[in-house]
Amino acid sequence: MELGHYKAITEGLLFAAGEEGLTVQQLSKILELDQSTVQMIMDELKFDYENDMRGITLMQSNEVFHLTTKPEHAPYFEKWIQTPHSSRLSQAALETLAIIAYRQPITRTEIEEIRGVKSDRPIQTLLSRSLIEEAGRKETSGRPILYTTSREFLTYFGLTSLDDLPPLPEDFDEMSVEKEADLFFEKFQERDHQENHS
Repeated sequence: MELGHYKAITEGLLFAAGEEGLTVQQLSKILELDQSTVQMIMDELKFDYENDMRGITLMQSNEVFHLTTKPEHAPYFEKWIQTPHSSRLSQAALETLAIIAYRQPITRTEIEEIRGVKSDRPIQTLLSRSLIEEAGRKETSGRPILYTTSREFLTYFGLTSLDDLPPLPEDFDEMSVEKEADLFFEKFQERDHQENHS
């Protein structure tokens, strides 16, 4: 396989890894390449992303690499987040938000265990809209990030406090994630209805 193919695979892996990122050692194991070759691939990717025509960049924190947006584009992302109709939250985002709201603080892995699917994208969406925030790390193996809802979450749904969340049925433990999210859909639709008639 040509180096260019490995570079494309590496880019995809970094995208899929999200905020967790990947180390050279991890990539070396996955790609079955020696670490010096992987480091060369990372250097090439970093060079590619430094081009003015690219919208993302490769960041390194300690030994972990991850993809992120460029700092100089921050004003545009702020405008997008502040746009009232920048797009409705997806079902996946609402499901994830419902889980975090009722079970916070909670880790990504715990969210994925409840949903049964990977939740990197919905979490990134919620973080980008400031509806959730990082709240330290869980004192377990790997010290995963804990997520909670934010003050913006309360404002977004017109809540004074978390006590104003729709009460859960007594059979909450047996309730599906979809029903959990439906509680948010009701709030979300009420909010949109009020905005459109204000």
